Amino acid sequence: MINGRKIVVVFPAYNAEKTLLRTYEEVVAQGVVDHIILVDDQSLDRTVAVARTLPGVHVIVHERNRGYGANQKTCYRTALEQGADVVVMVHPDYQYTPKLITALASVVAYDVYPCALGSRILGGHAFRSGMPWWRYVSNRVLTLFQNLMLNAKLSEYHTGYRAFSRRMLEQSPLEAFDDDFIFDNQMLVWILGQGYGIGEVTCPTKYFADASSISFRRSVRYGLGCIRVALAHRLSRNAPTQRAAHPTSPDATRKPQPTRR
Repeated sequence: MINGRKIVVVFPAYNAEKTLLRTYEEVVAQGVVDHIILVDDQSLDRTVAVARTLPGVHVIVHERNRGYGANQKTCYRTALEQGADVVVMVHPDYQYTPKLITALASVVAYDVYPCALGSRILGGHAFRSGMPWWRYVSNRVLTLFQNLMLNAKLSEYHTGYRAFSRRMLEQSPLEAFDDDFIFDNQMLVWILGQGYGIGEVTCPTKYFADASSISFRRSVRYGLGCIRVALAHRLSRNAPTQRAAHPTSPDATRKPQPTRR
């Protein structure tokens, strides 16, 4: 718990048998997490068996492989049902260090921002940590394009390390978002479109054989999806019938200016 807020960590899991225990132990070691939820998307390894041996982990198994976005939807719905005030998504492949949970959750728990991201780009960690050059370049190009389209200043839109406030998750149209990888991008575009600010915390990452990674082909499809989502947002903002920012947004009367942390 931080500032009297219940902190729930969610693991969207798929084939994380080899890295789940390390991730879990580091999460627990932070001493601020009240509850852990793991949603397995029909892993082909022993992820579920390992998860069920871990004390305090609430395990949910999808009846079929539904996709990364659908996995997150189940994670967030369950976290809200469990009374979460702050929800932190941590990938159980140990690519993102759980040691930053306290920092990310604090940004939200102390009402600095309703959303916080662990950025691989801030601090120059990504390339030095082994991110493939083509992925690094595509990340930077896509981020530049998205910032221009969204009038924002994020260092990246593609990190999987995120923290959200309960209120934001309750207000977001989760079910309207994609069930695959583009879900992450749609979520951020929606947040910025509502006029909310987004905090960023620099985050070193690890690239190794057991860490999950999508194929080059799926990366291309994801990149095209990001472009489509950003363009759709820009066109809707320029339309005469543009919908106003969410009336309950703290930044509804001004353009979003996400601040790097």
